[in-house]
Amino acid sequence: MAKTNIIPDKDALKRVGAQVRERIGNDPRAYKVETDKAEIYAFGDFLTGAECERLCLMIDLTAKPSTLHEEDYASGFRTSYSGDLDPYDPFVMGISRRIDDLLGMNPVCGEAIQGQRYLPGQQFKPHNDWFYTTEKYWELERKRGGQRCWTAMAFLNKLEEGGETHFTEVGIKIEPKPGVLLVWNNAKPDGTPNMDTMHAGTPVLKGSKYVITKWYRTRKWT
Repeated sequence: MAKTNIIPDKDALKRVGAQVRERIGNDPRAYKVETDKAEIYAFGDFLTGAECERLCLMIDLTAKPSTLHEEDYASGFRTSYSGDLDPYDPFVMGISRRIDDLLGMNPVCGEAIQGQRYLPGQQFKPHNDWFYTTEKYWELERKRGGQRCWTAMAFLNKLEEGGETHFTEVGIKIEPKPGVLLVWNNAKPDGTPNMDTMHAGTPVLKGSKYVITKWYRTRKWT
C-alpha cells in the first residue's frame, strides 16, 4: 500500500485560514493586495504616531543580533537586531490584543511580539515564516504550538531609502509607512504551506527601520 504524504497541521491551517479570511473580508479597513498567489492585507493607521515612537524605544532596549534556526548572524542572511517585547507590559499587551482581535485569533496561539531594527546595510534575505517540517527544528516547534499560520507585521517609522518588504514570488515591494499593519496567510486555502509567501526585508540604504512582528500558531504557543 502506497504511503500518503501527510502535511502536519494541514486541517488546522485550512480551518484557521478560513476563519481569518472571513473576518478580514468583512472588515472595511482592510486593503487586499491584488494577487492570486497569496493572501496579503494591509491596515492603515493601525498604530498611532505616539505608539510607534514608544515601540521604537522599547526595541532599542531589547534588540540583539537576530538569530535563525538554520543560519547565524555571521552568515549575513539576517543582519537585523531583534528582541521579544515584554508580553506582560500593559502597553505591549494592549497592542497584542488589538492584533488578536483584528484577526479573530485566540490569544494563546500568538507568539510574543518581536521588535526588529535594521540599520544601514542590514537586511533579511528571502524566507518563509512557516516552518519546514523536514528540518530537525520542527520536532521542537511542533511541541511549542505547531505550524505558523498567520503573520502580522507593523511598520513603525519612515525610512529615507530602502527597507521595503519584498514579496519575491508575488513581485511586489511594500514601502514602510508608520502605523501600517501588514498581515498574510502563510498557508494556501487548502492548508498547505504557501511557497509564494517568500519575502525579504530589503537592505536599508538610508536611515533606520523599526517593525514589530507577531506570528500565530495552529495551537497554543508555549
